[in-house]
Amino acid sequence: MEILARVNDLSVRYGSNLAVNQISFELNSGEIVAVIGTNGCGKTSSMECLGGLRNPSGGTIAVFGKNPHTDRKEIYTQLGIQLQEAAYPEKIKVNEICSWFSSFYTNPADYKQLLTQLGLADKGKSYVNKLSGGQKQRLSILLAMLARPKMLILDELTTGLDPVARRSIWDVLKAIKSEGIGVLLVSHYMDEVESLADRVIFMQNGKIFFTGTLAEFKSLGKPGMSLEDIYLDMEGLL
Repeated sequence: MEILARVNDLSVRYGSNLAVNQISFELNSGEIVAVIGTNGCGKTSSMECLGGLRNPSGGTIAVFGKNPHTDRKEIYTQLGIQLQEAAYPEKIKVNEICSWFSSFYTNPADYKQLLTQLGLADKGKSYVNKLSGGQKQRLSILLAMLARPKMLILDELTTGLDPVARRSIWDVLKAIKSEGIGVLLVSHYMDEVESLADRVIFMQNGKIFFTGTLAEFKSLGKPGMSLEDIYLDMEGLL
């Protein structure tokens, strides 16, 4: 198992607000790590730093042994990112955006093959803004996979999707994991975490309150408690 990302004492500050407070964790190849916690706990800020989209206020990050902020061009040959809000040009078709994104890489994956794998083979000539929510999310995964990544960062990938679309995305992520790709998955859905995660990072107020395996997280609850009940109890809401 290869360590893909290592975070040590990461801090992110917005003015006087310390949004992320000295957190540390690792991501290995072939595993899905779920990052959970209420809105505003620092999840997205942490993911943006890992993806080189934000410069941390303190601490160190190594992705494939490189600094994601200063060496972003190099790490993006092996890193795929899907953030909460994805905006695409109004009048662009699926095939067109796939071809456009493919041009960013020297050895892109075959997007036509990915369209088939993700159940979008018949949508190539459709306008992106006419796709359903689930289809747009699968397209987001496809675009993140074009780099042939060793690591994926996925932030609230299935928010707002119906149960059928969500489970379709889960199947895709399980297949991605089986190929040895490491996935950092920010999620608010405990059934999603239970279905997909090997390990859990639980953040509160900018700090990591718990990190460990899914089984270890479950052991924090009382007998018969669901994962959601355990989460709510740890948030003081049960």
